[in-house]
Amino acid sequence: MPAISIDTFFACSLMVLLVLSAMSATAKILQPLINTSTNVEAARRLSEVAKRILLYAGKPADWGQWGQLVPEEFGLADVGADNPYALDVDKVSRLNRENAYCLSYAQIFTSLKAPDLMFRIEIKPVFAVKLNLTAVFEGSDKKVYTFEVATLKDDGVQVSAILKAYVLAGNLLKAHSFQKFDGWGSFNITVPKYLESPFALVVFAKSAHNSRLASYAVYTFTQNGEPAQEGAFLRLSPLNQTLTVTPMGAGVVLEKVYALTFSRVWQLTRIESNIFSVPASVDSCPTVLVAVGSNATKPLIEWTAYPQIPLKIGVDFANLPSASDIYVYEHLVSIGYGTYKCTIFLGRPKL
Repeated sequence: MPAISIDTFFACSLMVLLVLSAMSATAKILQPLINTSTNVEAARRLSEVAKRILLYAGKPADWGQWGQLVPEEFGLADVGADNPYALDVDKVSRLNRENAYCLSYAQIFTSLKAPDLMFRIEIKPVFAVKLNLTAVFEGSDKKVYTFEVATLKDDGVQVSAILKAYVLAGNLLKAHSFQKFDGWGSFNITVPKYLESPFALVVFAKSAHNSRLASYAVYTFTQNGEPAQEGAFLRLSPLNQTLTVTPMGAGVVLEKVYALTFSRVWQLTRIESNIFSVPASVDSCPTVLVAVGSNATKPLIEWTAYPQIPLKIGVDFANLPSASDIYVYEHLVSIGYGTYKCTIFLGRPKL
């Protein structure tokens, strides 16, 4: 089947699933991972637990917006959404361990009210953007970096997409658009040699057949093309349309913070010492937040996304032989204006 036919079928199928009133069709059991015996009652119960996680807002219903609040009852649903399987951006972000307001496994376990079950939650875009720096060319006053980019589903099938790329470093901000992209290609970015590294390349991708299916990737690199150090200088924690920036050392100085989407770029406004206002976006891609500054006079760059996906939290069942009756549930969910894939693993300790 030609690639465009696969993409068209893929996009249409996802849209049909999103508008189905029942939506329960997307919550099917894929397979038991360890115990292959059929247990209808157990499967039904685990299915209800998985659905509750995605359809219930929790208690209190707005627990995601308050960083110090631990929910009494766990649920990820957006209380203000009109459609089922719509998740709250802040509740999702608080599942990411990089967020300062992240819930612990123990806190989720307690609020889930299912003391006999272990769990794992994974949320990610429906397709991935892969970036690879393949070459660096040096001129008298500039450097040219060649990147390969691919947009791929989990099974390796390429996704036709529209791309938007940004390059940031200090005061440098460049944008590149690619209207026709068949799933793999390469492009060059050029930066002046006088700029000190590091740089951040941010690439957004939207399916050419359904703009709600979107993804992104960020690649940080130094002047010589080496990967830049990440997560060592600043901790970026988005919540409730704000960004809290926490320095990781005494010599760290924060200079600017940018918010990037597929269609817009903002320089964020500081509302407190290290808290910035994040503008609301109507884009299907996550908002990428990039902070620039210095550490002991050396330039630095850090980034995160809002919502903070992809994410994984919970038990690694693949390396846990002491579990039985492990089931996997896969759901399409909406977060903001985008569509994502959520996988919930549920299991019980082996008796």
